[in-house]
Amino acid sequence: MDPGTARPSTVLDTAVTTVKRRARVRAPELVGRGWLNTGGEQISLKDLRGKIVLLDFWTFCCINCLHVLDELRPLEKEFEDVLVTIGVHSPKFVHEADPEALKAAVERYEVHHPVLDDPELTTWQNYAVKAWPTLDLIDPEGYVVHVAAGEGHVEALRTIIRELVEEHDEKGTLHRGRGPYQAPEPASTTLRFPAKAIVTPRNTILVSDSAHHSIVELEPDGETVIRRIGTGERGRLDGLNPTFSEPAGLTLVPGTNQVVVADTVNHLLRGLDLDTGEVTTLAGTGEQWRDGETDGPADKIELTSPWDVAWWNGGVTIAMAGNHTLSFFDPATNTVSRLAGTTVEGINDGPADGAFFAQTSGLAADGDRLWMVDSETSALRYLENGEVRTVIGKGLFSFGHKDGDADEALLQHPLGVTVLADHSVAISDTYNNAIRRFDPETNTLTTIATDVAEPSDALVVDNELVVVASAAHRLERFTAAAVKIDGAAHEVKRPSTDIAAGEFELAVVFTPPKGTKLDERYGPSTRLEITSSPPELIVEGAGVTTELVRALRINDQVTNGVLHVVAQAASCSDDPADEHPVCRLTRQDWGVPVRVVADAPTRLPLLMGGMDEDGQQGT
Repeated sequence: MDPGTARPSTVLDTAVTTVKRRARVRAPELVGRGWLNTGGEQISLKDLRGKIVLLDFWTFCCINCLHVLDELRPLEKEFEDVLVTIGVHSPKFVHEADPEALKAAVERYEVHHPVLDDPELTTWQNYAVKAWPTLDLIDPEGYVVHVAAGEGHVEALRTIIRELVEEHDEKGTLHRGRGPYQAPEPASTTLRFPAKAIVTPRNTILVSDSAHHSIVELEPDGETVIRRIGTGERGRLDGLNPTFSEPAGLTLVPGTNQVVVADTVNHLLRGLDLDTGEVTTLAGTGEQWRDGETDGPADKIELTSPWDVAWWNGGVTIAMAGNHTLSFFDPATNTVSRLAGTTVEGINDGPADGAFFAQTSGLAADGDRLWMVDSETSALRYLENGEVRTVIGKGLFSFGHKDGDADEALLQHPLGVTVLADHSVAISDTYNNAIRRFDPETNTLTTIATDVAEPSDALVVDNELVVVASAAHRLERFTAAAVKIDGAAHEVKRPSTDIAAGEFELAVVFTPPKGTKLDERYGPSTRLEITSSPPELIVEGAGVTTELVRALRINDQVTNGVLHVVAQAASCSDDPADEHPVCRLTRQDWGVPVRVVADAPTRLPLLMGGMDEDGQQGT
């Protein structure tokens, strides 16, 4: 997921830490620059009194935030007369603070609830949020009753909402009826937020039309539609009238008319026969991977948000954006296997099985080398001979628009990479609205096009560079002319957390949802993985254990770094009469920037779900 950042005490921190268990904590007011999906109306908590309110703190770059949007859809439908979901958009990248970019993202991802634009992170700080995504549940009288970070909390929320409905129905404090959501006027364009494109064997252009949930074949001019494959509705039907859900990456199987499609929100690889237009499912179960097997028969292995695909080394490499890994689909054996990555989010080079990635979103093969862009670390990297190397990129919290030597160059959330005829690469530098070119011979980065609306991919057609200008809903052609950019470097706004050197405790706070217990039937039900950048930050205690509390030793010779934390817990229904309890896995990861200083706290709690025994949020 997108990394969270611990911060100093805020309004909600102060309130929560002074109350006892089950004491009621008043929800802070919703403060921001403006609102979307309300017909121009401003909303206050007073306006929502009598409703159950779910605050979803998100940012549109974050794959886990997008997962939560999809998880919440059935919950919002089930409780539509009593539940009001409010998206609180708290941006990570500079581009995400642009109100027009946010407006486009709300449409792109079909956000069907009001959204508060919180560019200064005022509401984020007042609710003591530490990670994207975080969910706060507020009862009809305006009190915070539940907090959870990460994905996989829908069943816990469903249980709590049902209890709140019953309680406040009896008290007469629940108001049923329509909420404040007002749908904006729909737009009509041939393409809507196209994602990726390729040239077919017949020299036409195939485009994944993500917001229209379909694949479109265009004439070489990039404008004239030959055919649309897909009904335009979300779904996962195969056949001659197929459905997709936000498809993205495309790759040709060499020597055939077969295309492999990364059907991102369906967590599937789909096959497209260009001759007949028939669609089949090649890999994935349709369920999102959270834990478990990564290698095996293609129809038995779960995928997670495959964002791009590339034919490389006799098969299809998959950019598994949802868990920061690369996978490999072998059509000869009909199997899927983990190719690289550990699921820890960050930058770590070296042997593929130990590398860290950060939401890989673009792939391009050049012989034995596989180029990739990691959007969350704004990085250009490659895999070759079993080793991962970073060319551009400094970490989860550094980005910008700066040309020059690769060691100093900066990108901002790139989504696409394209190999050019001279073996240089064109980078779709999405949040800089630019196309960049990296030359491996000179180890330099230049800007070759600007003012491109969120480019997400590029391809070469008739010696011209054709760019998928996603937010402009079209393909655009460019004649490359370098423009020198020496922009400022940017850092994520949230400050580092001060921690003490020496003995230090990191604790993940997790309370099993009501009616469940930690599942110990087959061994430990929890897992905690802690690493750091640089690795020298942690002298002792890094690695994997089954306890959610870890004793560390922090190096007093390292002044700044990032703690990478991945936690998970399996909880099951606890009714003794249930022979087949329902079990669910909660998983969360953090990237916490830290500063090692004297007299700083010797303990860092991170909330994964629920409230702790004192009624606190773990802050």
